Amino acid sequence: MNIIQAFLIAIIEGLTEYLPVSSTAHMVFMSSYFGIQEDDFVKLFQVSIQFGAILAVVALYWKKFFDFSKFNFYIKLVFAVIPALVLGKLFDDKIEAILGDPIPIAIVLILGGIILLFIDSRFQNPTVVKEEDITVKKAVIIGFWQCLAMMPGTSRSAASIIGGMQQGLTRHVAAEFSFFLAVPTMMAVTCYSVFLKTYETSQMKGYELILKSNENIQLFLLGNVVAFIVAIIAIKFFIEIIKKYGFKPWGWYRIIVGIFLLIYFSYFK
Repeated sequence: MNIIQAFLIAIIEGLTEYLPVSSTAHMVFMSSYFGIQEDDFVKLFQVSIQFGAILAVVALYWKKFFDFSKFNFYIKLVFAVIPALVLGKLFDDKIEAILGDPIPIAIVLILGGIILLFIDSRFQNPTVVKEEDITVKKAVIIGFWQCLAMMPGTSRSAASIIGGMQQGLTRHVAAEFSFFLAVPTMMAVTCYSVFLKTYETSQMKGYELILKSNENIQLFLLGNVVAFIVAIIAIKFFIEIIKKYGFKPWGWYRIIVGIFLLIYFSYFK
């Protein structure tokens, strides 16, 4: 993976991590299209640049994250993230195996798009209009919904937003809570990938792969900076779109991209 390829992957991560379109599906296609070798560092890179996207949410909502007087906010996030931490650890190897087959990812992308076409009409009477009204019970249920995103192509953002709307949250509040929940979830995944996970081929920890060469360090830093900047733009853009148009545009986008990927990987790859 060269610096241009790393730059493009980071843009894709920043653009798609918080949109309900599956960042995994987009990065799988990007890697395949450019012929990027799926070695241990590339696998690590695709996960570790989530750190930049995490910082984007913290930067945009810093008043929320650093208002230590509202202890309930942190309690809700802690309870909501537990299902993903437990199930993610249990199914880590199976998830990684699926990443090697893009066809199921494309199919899930299409199916998720069809669901998004009908989400707005399905949940028309929200009862939770601000984050403070989300109970711990609702937060945990949203956390279980988020676990659906363990199937690559689902989209963590889409799963948690749909879960939020199912629990009575408005589109706006569901989207913002999805952003908040992403911080501990993705931080846990990133820390595990960088500090705890031993990669099969190299038998090295993530941080060892990063520190292996100056080039790897540069790519890691570049990826996180680019993902941070692009994610800030994407989050602001997404909030405005769902306020005006709901989720249908994202549903059609997923269907179109999913069909394209299905054809590409079935006949041209």
